[in-house]
Amino acid sequence: MQFLILQLLCLSAVQATVHLDRNLAYRSPFVGHPQFSRDTRAIHKRYAQHARRQMAVTDATKFDDEHYPTFYGSDFSNSPFVWSGGVNFTHSVASGDPFDTSVLLWTRAVPVASNGQLPDQSVPVCISFEIHTTPTLSGRPVDSGEAFTSYDVDFTLKFEAKNLKADTKYFYRFADCTNPKTVSPIGSTRTISGPNTPANQVNGGKPLTFAVFSCSFFQNGWFNAYGVAAHNTSADIFIHLGDYYYEPSDGGASIGRQALGRETATIHDYRLRLNQYRTDQSLVAAHLNAPWITIWVSRLMDDHEVADQAWKAGTANSNDSASGCTFSPSGACFTDRKLAAVRAYHEWMPIRQVDVDDKLRIWRNFQVGKLLDLTMLDTRQYDRDVTDLYYNTDGIIVINSIAAFDERSLMGAAQEKWLTDTLSESKSRGAIWRVIGQQIVFTQLNLGGFFDLDAWDGYRAHRSRVVNYLYDHDITNTVILSGDSHANWVSDLARANDTKNYDPVTGKGAIGVEFAGTAVTSSSGFSDGPVPAPADAASQQLVAINTDLQWSELFYRGFFTLIVDEKTLTATYYAMRNISTPNLDFFQSAQFVVKAGENRLSRPVAGGKISAGALKSAGGK
Repeated sequence: MQFLILQLLCLSAVQATVHLDRNLAYRSPFVGHPQFSRDTRAIHKRYAQHARRQMAVTDATKFDDEHYPTFYGSDFSNSPFVWSGGVNFTHSVASGDPFDTSVLLWTRAVPVASNGQLPDQSVPVCISFEIHTTPTLSGRPVDSGEAFTSYDVDFTLKFEAKNLKADTKYFYRFADCTNPKTVSPIGSTRTISGPNTPANQVNGGKPLTFAVFSCSFFQNGWFNAYGVAAHNTSADIFIHLGDYYYEPSDGGASIGRQALGRETATIHDYRLRLNQYRTDQSLVAAHLNAPWITIWVSRLMDDHEVADQAWKAGTANSNDSASGCTFSPSGACFTDRKLAAVRAYHEWMPIRQVDVDDKLRIWRNFQVGKLLDLTMLDTRQYDRDVTDLYYNTDGIIVINSIAAFDERSLMGAAQEKWLTDTLSESKSRGAIWRVIGQQIVFTQLNLGGFFDLDAWDGYRAHRSRVVNYLYDHDITNTVILSGDSHANWVSDLARANDTKNYDPVTGKGAIGVEFAGTAVTSSSGFSDGPVPAPADAASQQLVAINTDLQWSELFYRGFFTLIVDEKTLTATYYAMRNISTPNLDFFQSAQFVVKAGENRLSRPVAGGKISAGALKSAGGK
């Protein structure tokens, strides 16, 4: 085993742990509350104890840090050991949550076995980063730094690159502090415009493009949608609306995509699942290509990032009751599972901690000049009242009977007030568009005599409060983005069943638009057949019986893009022809335009022409 002994100018715990603290993965999601996060002082103590044992054999004073000037940039006598046996950047690089002056950078640096041995748990890995404005990384970096990582955070590492220029594309790379020739791939990222940038100057006056995804189930297929977006669109930012990964471990054998491990319950389970998902080459390319803005949907992230059908006190198969703690051989209860899931998510995803006093909060807002506000909600975990857990749909607690209760909330009082305040602030500051990213279908959907009570249809009064607020406060140009349903739905946004004030033919009376996207790979129930005809027939029935619904498409997996400028917002839906093998075979299934100030889909909807599914106005394709 090889170690590099560095010398410290000062042995104070504060200075000795500065590199541990620089790695945000040690603290998120507990920034500001070290009693809940990884104790970097304790970790440093382990390193120091190991170093003292070694110095009994090897005199630290004979080592000098001048061989590694980028590590501390000074003399560091008596420092703990760091690993110098080599590292492997196992999962490439990623970036996320761009602001106008900063962005988060992510990588994973796993030590390589030296002479058959890995470092002791007390020995960290040191990684440096640099960020430039040129793809060749030439010249002086705009920002750079070093930080420690270790097994405590699964050897993941997050930096916040700061002092960046707004609306600028950047290129970044990581390196082994002890061997600068060992480097990661070069990733590309960007910042967004400052809040006061005029709408026509955002993105240098060019339209801003978002690629929008949800529901990627490893065992169901290859993540080709990510690859198509990375290689065949001009997406500036990737948005993920939840179910980035799934908790089950079954299935996938027929296409060689079996999940490792068991159903997720412990921190090891969640790390293993994320580890495997992030090996898909299309997903690697998508993270390498642009910054991501994500929300979770699986038990604490969405409804699969933790587990299926999550709410604030449980999931479909686990809670904190005696029986609810028996779902896994680990004995993990819901709270154990929830905290493990959120911990792993923050380790593996380039996401910021929003509020130091609220470790579970991920709802946040991005002001992109005067062009738009991108408002990301948590409609899965945060103070969500009980949902349809399968057994309780018609049981003792009949979800269908309480779905319209006034007190029932999908996101809790604090987040609900924050949403309305954010919408009003967006209007008052002069932003043109209000884009709301959230996990589940917002518009009422009659699915042929039944409703999805795990979506907004299970929280009808709450939905009415949101829609009424838009109408009552004249909040215009609102566009809601949705995932979770594994199908495509495009609707005018209006009060449910209000044919008096809303005209589904012209769109007059609507207050906005909803774009709901299909899954990257997860099945819809209609997507397993050999041809799309039965799914298209079902779509035709659905657009006929749902007032607001203008397009339905149930067969294809894929994603959609939003191209936004000060006059129009265009949504283009992409369909994957085959997800059973890795490929980039796709077609555009439909395209929709929303004009600023009209608050509805432009007519004829989709230009009266689609390549899949069914249109209300056109009576079919």
